Amino acid sequence: MKPMTRIEHALAAAIATGEEPGCPPKLAGAIRHAVFPGGARIRPQLCLAVAQACGDDDPALSEAAASAIELLHCASLVHDDLPCFDDSPMRRGRASVHYAYGESLAVLAGDALIVLAFQTLAARAARSPMRLAPLMAIIASGVGMPAGIVAGQAWECEPRVSLTDYQRAKTGALFMAATMAGAVAAGAPGEPWRALGDCLGEAYQAADDIRDVAGDPRIMGKPVGRDAALLRPSAAIELGLEGAIAHFDRLVALAIEAVPECRGSEQLRGLVRQESERLVPKTISKDMARAVV
Repeated sequence: MKPMTRIEHALAAAIATGEEPGCPPKLAGAIRHAVFPGGARIRPQLCLAVAQACGDDDPALSEAAASAIELLHCASLVHDDLPCFDDSPMRRGRASVHYAYGESLAVLAGDALIVLAFQTLAARAARSPMRLAPLMAIIASGVGMPAGIVAGQAWECEPRVSLTDYQRAKTGALFMAATMAGAVAAGAPGEPWRALGDCLGEAYQAADDIRDVAGDPRIMGKPVGRDAALLRPSAAIELGLEGAIAHFDRLVALAIEAVPECRGSEQLRGLVRQESERLVPKTISKDMARAVV
């Protein structure tokens, strides 16, 4: 089964567990709206790719880890779009959850997705119970304090912040969780995979900053120009667009170098290259820079 098929099936199964009789139907609808249809699913793809490179001897657990990471990512997007943060009307090319279902249900949907992520992980650990505790710790650290995605969002409320600290927390932390969790779910040490997630996550945030300045909202599926409007830290604002593109390219190169040698290393490097080209195509990066000069 292809990785994306595995991911979609696992997510559908996780969401279905919360849709039993007695569940508030509007909340169920808001949760499903937040998860489907998805974006590139790069975090769960990365998690499964690392698990595969490490043997993937417990596919149910690696799928649960990948699903948990994607559910947490979706929760962060629901909360990020709220009026108290970005007040974004669009996400993935359609109405954001709070625009479609209202602010109260959006808050509850985001909260429910966080809980569901850990329920999903716990429910699929029967075959490898000794791996559950380290998996929970890795994934939780990618979300909470002191340097998970919640901390990354909180840095936007501070008067000063290091761009690197901000990007590593807001985006990089969950990428690190994805790579390390993929290894641990397959019974391998997670630490050798930390650097890959760190570099790729920071690159992903740099790409998001570039696209916020020069991207097309019809292609991105969300508004652009939000970083400048909300005075948020941004590689494109701090380094200039050309500098941000160079920074992105450097991070991608570091991510490729950081892939540990294993039987799936070339496949992983290919995934990194493919994703970097999707985010900031080399053929148009110069056009993007010229467009805002």
